[in-house]
Amino acid sequence: MKLSPSRSDEDSPRFTNRLAKEKSPYLLQHAHNPVDWYPWGAEALEKARTEDKPIFLSVGYSACHWCHVMERESFENESVAALLNEHFIAVKVDREERPDIDDIYMTAVQMMTGHGGWPMSVFMTPDGRPFFGGTYFPPENRGGRIGFSSLLTQLSEAYRNRRSEIEEVGDNIAQQIRPLARPKPPTAEEALDANALLRLAVDELAERFDARRGGLGAAPKFPPHHALRLLCHAVEEGETEAKRLLTITLEKMALGGIYDHIGGGFHRYSTDADWLLPHFEKMLYDNAMLARIYADAYRITHRPAFARIARETCEWALRDLQDAGGGFYSALDADSEGEEGKFYVWTPEEIDAVLGEQGAPRFASSYHIIPGGNFHDEATGKASGTNIPYLGIGASGAELPDDLPLDAIQSREKLLLARSERVWPGLDDKILTSWNGLMIGALAFCGKTLEEPRFIDAARNAATFLLQEMRTPDGLYHRYAKGEAGIEGFLEDYAYLADGLIDLADATDEAHWRSAARELMEILLTDFWDPEDGGFFFTSNHQEKLIARGKEMFDGAMPSPNGVAVRSLVRLSKWEHGQRYANAAYALLNGYRGLLQRAPNGTHSLILAVQGAFPNGDANHGPVSLKAHEGLLHLRPGDSAITTFILHIAPGYHINSQNPLLDNLIPTLASFSSDAPAAIGPVTYPESTLWSGGGEELHVYQGVVHFSIPVILAPNALPGRYELTLKLRYQPCSESSCLPHTEATSTIHVQVTP
Repeated sequence: MKLSPSRSDEDSPRFTNRLAKEKSPYLLQHAHNPVDWYPWGAEALEKARTEDKPIFLSVGYSACHWCHVMERESFENESVAALLNEHFIAVKVDREERPDIDDIYMTAVQMMTGHGGWPMSVFMTPDGRPFFGGTYFPPENRGGRIGFSSLLTQLSEAYRNRRSEIEEVGDNIAQQIRPLARPKPPTAEEALDANALLRLAVDELAERFDARRGGLGAAPKFPPHHALRLLCHAVEEGETEAKRLLTITLEKMALGGIYDHIGGGFHRYSTDADWLLPHFEKMLYDNAMLARIYADAYRITHRPAFARIARETCEWALRDLQDAGGGFYSALDADSEGEEGKFYVWTPEEIDAVLGEQGAPRFASSYHIIPGGNFHDEATGKASGTNIPYLGIGASGAELPDDLPLDAIQSREKLLLARSERVWPGLDDKILTSWNGLMIGALAFCGKTLEEPRFIDAARNAATFLLQEMRTPDGLYHRYAKGEAGIEGFLEDYAYLADGLIDLADATDEAHWRSAARELMEILLTDFWDPEDGGFFFTSNHQEKLIARGKEMFDGAMPSPNGVAVRSLVRLSKWEHGQRYANAAYALLNGYRGLLQRAPNGTHSLILAVQGAFPNGDANHGPVSLKAHEGLLHLRPGDSAITTFILHIAPGYHINSQNPLLDNLIPTLASFSSDAPAAIGPVTYPESTLWSGGGEELHVYQGVVHFSIPVILAPNALPGRYELTLKLRYQPCSESSCLPHTEATSTIHVQVTP
């Protein structure tokens, strides 16, 4: 075991493991555990293979309260550490540094247990196949929950004596993870309709809406960032129900304890349904998304209260999370002095001492400071004797004030100063490209909307820092910490930063930010695009290969990186040389439209991208478009005619013919339907051309081609209007890559006259 020996100096740690050389604040928190931790990497995996030991993978993040609890109870326990060190190779991962690892193994834990969370605890074979998983484990058996010591003993015995069972479980789970991590585009009978998708998403949100307290569902309650951003758009589109859902939720959150009424900004989530009792960590990405949403709600509703909350949230980020170089740190911890929330709560006596006899009573009345305390311990439910300042919760009739009275502003300033002299929560000082991209976009948008130039300046500084310090010769780094950039960038880094840079370009009219965004999207299209099914993988073609390569289409705590990437493609497509970006956006959205139609609840970011791509609900775009030569055909009973449909294929693209010569290619197939009383068909395909590429010759269609369908109207056809619809299934390809196969339809109306 490579742990440093004990020292005589009482202030020196007894143990030091490999994590002491890492940059992540979370990994450094565990550098002096008696556990012989390895960071994720070749050394740990080779050690497991060489010694034929299972791997214990522990994943968390620095602001995670229950991660701290498990560390104190188990990882600092020498007897537990001895079990781990003897029978396992222990690997510690910061989920924010390696979201790819976190995503794959969280999928495994959710498969095995039906739920997930952090700390995440996964036991796996030396080659990375998981066979047991969970989240927090107490040190000993407790409350029907197996203790960590017992679990280690049982699993090490099983690995030694029932190896075939372990291998079988690992094989089965690994095989199930791969299709889940890389979802195939589901089939869809209906064409992509932006308006219908928006209504579907709003209706689904209305069904889950908590009308008394705002938000969705019961406790615990997370701010529904992606739903709120979609609702902002829906309000602009005239969806009346959307405005009620949006404004009630924004008001209730900003009134409750989840909002920091002393220093601004939002805590991670509320453990209760009333938005009163938060988990106290404050994350950069939460506040970036919420600041933007409140500013957007102000723009739409003209409610000054929403502007105030957006402004205070931005000011908190600038004050507490901005690095001197311009970038933004990741988070403030939930705990200080070993207690969750201690930094943020107040006794009446502390309020009296700061505000005095004149200020304290009025503040206590407004912010519900009471002698017994309104803060109850989450685990025990016991009153703590301390208070979380709040203005209103639940169904109370409290209104979110547009402006605070002068005495409240002065009291908050005094309390903020007094609070700053307390022992601060831990600061996660790593700078993540992806989260900074969200903050750049939020500051740029808020600065423009609220007419605050200093927010735009802060966005410029952060963008300059990232483009100078986080660039590699071929792309982006993911993380900057302790003066060093590292870890190759993921899809979220490119997508979120590109989106933020476009926001900055819109706020400043400075075109070089948009040019930088284009460079990032070019890398995505080259290194992350899935040529088989469309969409973007989470990792590039060059990054480490895990047991599965993920493609995240759903929103989670963060917006779907595919959704944000498509939004950026759509925004860039509206500028010069934007057709390449439009083509990729249309291909992804059309290819995955079945997913959006079936799961609007989890795909709000993609649905928002649809709104930008197809503002009129029209999805007949992209490198290929199909239109009827005539919209209306006049015939009399017994007449015959040839109906013609025109297919336009953009320069640089082709589609396979109905007989492309190679069996593995997707042919163009035409079918039709009609309610006209007529003999119709068959479809006449156009002549193909011979195309050579990559050493192969194919029959393809290029340019403008025509599909014809003969129509012979029945002699006894009744007068009226009928429809004839052509549906084409095809796959567009360029010189270098193919987009997912898709469908296009067009309809001719047949008017029968006597």
